[in-house]
Amino acid sequence: MNFSQFFFFSFFFITGFLWSIQVQGSTDHHHNHQHHSHNKQQSAINEQKKHQINGFKPTKMFVFGDSYADTGNNRKSVANSWKQPYGVTFPGKPSGRFSDGRVLTDYLAKFLGVKSPVPYRWMKYATNRLRYGVNFAYGGTGVFDTLVPEPNMTTQIDFFQKLMANSVYTKADVQSSLFLLSLAGNDYGAFLANGGTPQGFPAFITSVVNQLVVNMRRVNGFGAKKIAVTALEPLGCLPQSTVLNSFQQCNATENTAVDFHNALLQQAVAKLNNETKDSTFVILDLFSSFTTVLERKGVPAGSTRFETPLKPCCMGISNQYSCGSMNEKGEKMYTVCIDPKSAFFWDRVHPTEAGWRAVYTALESTLTHKLFLPFF
Repeated sequence: MNFSQFFFFSFFFITGFLWSIQVQGSTDHHHNHQHHSHNKQQSAINEQKKHQINGFKPTKMFVFGDSYADTGNNRKSVANSWKQPYGVTFPGKPSGRFSDGRVLTDYLAKFLGVKSPVPYRWMKYATNRLRYGVNFAYGGTGVFDTLVPEPNMTTQIDFFQKLMANSVYTKADVQSSLFLLSLAGNDYGAFLANGGTPQGFPAFITSVVNQLVVNMRRVNGFGAKKIAVTALEPLGCLPQSTVLNSFQQCNATENTAVDFHNALLQQAVAKLNNETKDSTFVILDLFSSFTTVLERKGVPAGSTRFETPLKPCCMGISNQYSCGSMNEKGEKMYTVCIDPKSAFFWDRVHPTEAGWRAVYTALESTLTHKLFLPFF
C-alpha cells in the first residue's frame, strides 16, 4: 500500500488539530437491574467487581496526554478551554476542559469508582484530592513537542517521577492505580506545520508509536500494573475535516492513515504484553467507539439521538474564528446550538459531554473485560 498517495491529498486537516485531546467526563452507568433476587445478587457482585482490577480496588488514576484527557492544565491565556461557552453544561462555567462538560478522564474515573484526578497545575490548591491521583495531560501536546508551548508526554511523566522522588506517591500507590496515556493526533499536525512531507508520514507515524511505547515501558517500570492507551480516533470524521463537505461524511483518506497508526499500536501492545507475561497494557479503542456512535447517530439504549453527528454544536461564524472567539469589541464570533446534548461534537475537534458519554457507553463492556483481566 502506498501511504504517501493517501497522505498527499488531505493531511492539511491535521494542522488545525492542535487543541485536540482532552479526556474527562463524569460517567453515567446504565445497569439493567432485574427484579428476581438471584439477578439482584448477581448485579451486586458485578458492581463490586466493576471497581476492582485483579482483585483490588484502584484508589488512584494518573493521566498523561492531550486535550481528550486534560481537565484544566492549559494556561488560561492560551487555551479556548478557559473561555465561554466551554463548560456550559458542566460545571456551568469554563473549567479548562475542551468540551461543554465532562470528558473521557471523568468517565473513566467514574467507571473505576474514584474521583476525577486533580490537574497537575492546580494540585497545590487541592492537596486533599491527591489521594485520587493527578492528571498531567495538557491540551495540544503530543509524545513529541508540538506547536503548543506546553509539556510533551515525556515531560509529563517526568512530573510524575518527581512526585515519586519526593515521596508524594509510593510504589504501593502506583501498583494500585490505573495509568492512562491519551494520544489524539497533535504530533501529526505539528509534523505538517513544521514542513513534514506526505512521503515522510509513514515513517513519522512509526516514530510516534515507538515513542508511545517508550512511554508505556517507562510507566510500567515505575511498577504500574494496568496501563491504558487510547487508539487514535477517526480523524477524518472530525468537524475540521468534514466541514469541507458540509458535515455530511468522513474523509476515508485521512482515516486510512489512522488505521496505520492503530495497527502499529496494536502490534506494539501485543508485544509488550507478551514480554511482560500479563495483560498490563490495554488499548481503549476510540476509533471503534467513535465510529459506532457516529454510524448509529448515538447509542441506542436511552441516549439522545445525534441527528447530524458530524456537525459541531459550537463553531466560529467564519473560518477565521472558532468556538469561544471574540472580536476586538468583545462581541461573540461564534454560534452555539440550542441543546449541546443533541450534538456529538462540541467544536471542530472535541466531543460534547453527551458525545463522550456515548463513547464511554460504547466502550464500557470492553473496559470491563480489558481492565479486569487477571494477571498471570
